[in-house]
Amino acid sequence: MTDHNYEQMRRAMVASQLRTTGVNDPRVVAAMGAVPRERFVPQDRATTAYADAPIPLANGRLLNAPMVLGRMLAEARLDGSERVLVIGAATGYASAVVALLAKSVVALEEDTDLAATAREALAGSDVEVVEGPLSEGSASGAPYDFVLIDGAVESVPQAILDQVADGGQLAAALLDNGVPRISVGRVVGGAFGAIAYSDAVAAVLPGFAKPREFSF
Repeated sequence: MTDHNYEQMRRAMVASQLRTTGVNDPRVVAAMGAVPRERFVPQDRATTAYADAPIPLANGRLLNAPMVLGRMLAEARLDGSERVLVIGAATGYASAVVALLAKSVVALEEDTDLAATAREALAGSDVEVVEGPLSEGSASGAPYDFVLIDGAVESVPQAILDQVADGGQLAAALLDNGVPRISVGRVVGGAFGAIAYSDAVAAVLPGFAKPREFSF
């Protein structure tokens, strides 16, 4: 497989997976068309890097299909001035895309192996890769203008909401009765209100289960 082949696959991804699913922000389309996704997947899966499906990574984690990231970023409509936190950075693909759209990016990952892969893949970029529990965010860099939770979660912990600047945005695939729905909204006064745009096949991130209510 040559670089030319991968470039053709990126173009096909943009045409068949992004433009057909409401990803029409030209900056997002250009960023996703520029980042070589094959560098962020295991070498033996490089030929499937642009598949319209989650890709297995290390330790049971998955890289979301391109449409999931594209739709969240398109609805967020970043203008380039934002300080961003990417939660669930995995191998760094989403962070690499966001770095082309925002002022600065902190990439949070709790899996040591994935964080190491992300650092290598993002070498030479301005993305800061940090390690820690995903559900706690990264308070040292707060407040953020935009928080991207790159996966499906049942709930967003208050600890993360408190790291979003007042009036800032947060995007995630929120689980509704087990169905991930791409959702983007604003955090005002520590409370999060979001609009659900579409259902999606998104990888569930660890540590975001809703507390179970006690019942007799």
